[in-house]
Amino acid sequence: MSKKFSISGIASSAYVHIPFCRRRCFYCDFPVSVVGDRLRGETSGTISQYVEVLCQEIAITPAFGQPLKTIFFGGGTPSLLSIEQLQRILTKLEKHFGITSGAEISMEIDPATFDLAHIAGYRSAGVNRVSLGVQAFQEELLQRAGRSHSVEDIFAAVELIHQVEIPAFSLDLISGLPHQSLDQWQYSLEKTVAIAPTHISIYDLTIEPGTAFGRYYKPGDTPMPTDEATVKMYQMGQQVLTSAGYEHYEISNYAQPGHQCRHNRVYWENRPYYGFGMGAASYVEGKRFNRPRKTREYYQWVQAGGVIDCDVTPPKEVLLETLMLGLRLAEGLSLATLAEAYGEEKVEEICQCLQEYFEKGWVEIAEGSLRLIDPQGFLFSNVVLAKLFEKLG
Repeated sequence: MSKKFSISGIASSAYVHIPFCRRRCFYCDFPVSVVGDRLRGETSGTISQYVEVLCQEIAITPAFGQPLKTIFFGGGTPSLLSIEQLQRILTKLEKHFGITSGAEISMEIDPATFDLAHIAGYRSAGVNRVSLGVQAFQEELLQRAGRSHSVEDIFAAVELIHQVEIPAFSLDLISGLPHQSLDQWQYSLEKTVAIAPTHISIYDLTIEPGTAFGRYYKPGDTPMPTDEATVKMYQMGQQVLTSAGYEHYEISNYAQPGHQCRHNRVYWENRPYYGFGMGAASYVEGKRFNRPRKTREYYQWVQAGGVIDCDVTPPKEVLLETLMLGLRLAEGLSLATLAEAYGEEKVEEICQCLQEYFEKGWVEIAEGSLRLIDPQGFLFSNVVLAKLFEKLG
């Protein structure tokens, strides 16, 4: 953990949103733009125009003198970018902010959206960590989720990643999909362990309003797995992956030793970061700001100067955000650091309102930190956080 929670820290991380997808997955509520199966960065004027505006936004963003230590290309599907487009964005970031020699540069990629030349080009441009959006190892589940790739595409993508020897490789799975059985989930976990990525992210499906799944299903309805089944999936994931040597270092994330995602830790530690691109969030100079989620409005915002017009986050909200984010980490939050930032009385108040969860075995104080106990504390984290927000909000 950083030694002091502060709304005035200097950002040294950047999130870059690449909104383009071949199709919109049925669970997705992210700001994305569908380009179909045939277009990608080399052939799409739409993508080229977006990269132009994105680079304009980077150029007009105030820089505070500290080079970037982490960069994360998310989406959307960043692997639809051409090598030249990715290189152009990184060059713009380098010239405007600087990039440290040991920076973690991550890129989300989807199976069947890149070939050997692309992944080798991304690697040469500086990408040293990729996150492969697999989600499931069953054809029927991929189709029901609206994914554009097949199981065969997954293994082909893994082979390409190994060929170019990218140092860090994360793999994403989703639990709680419609019609998903415990046997299917166990099979996906076993396939993932056999592939042996350095990092694994497991996301429990959330049905969001406005998505295809939001129209098809309601939580608790068949064919959605029951709450009991999704709890078993979470516990199975924890057991299988920790037994295989992965550290369960965050509620949804597992890593081999030395391979935690440095960029995502910036969020969980509530440190500042730049955000660039349509719908991207940033946290700079104590201000949380979300860019417009639609292409036209985002372009107009950049052309108008990219002004971040919002107030500094009040200290009470910073505390609640710090608790909400920091308790996601297995190591939790340093009580000494909390006391330094907010006072001993506030720390006592926090511990007092969690008393029933200490008794349930969901929360503990260990090694001077307040933390959730894996797996039950992680499973019931929303209950714990709701209590904190109720008492401290």
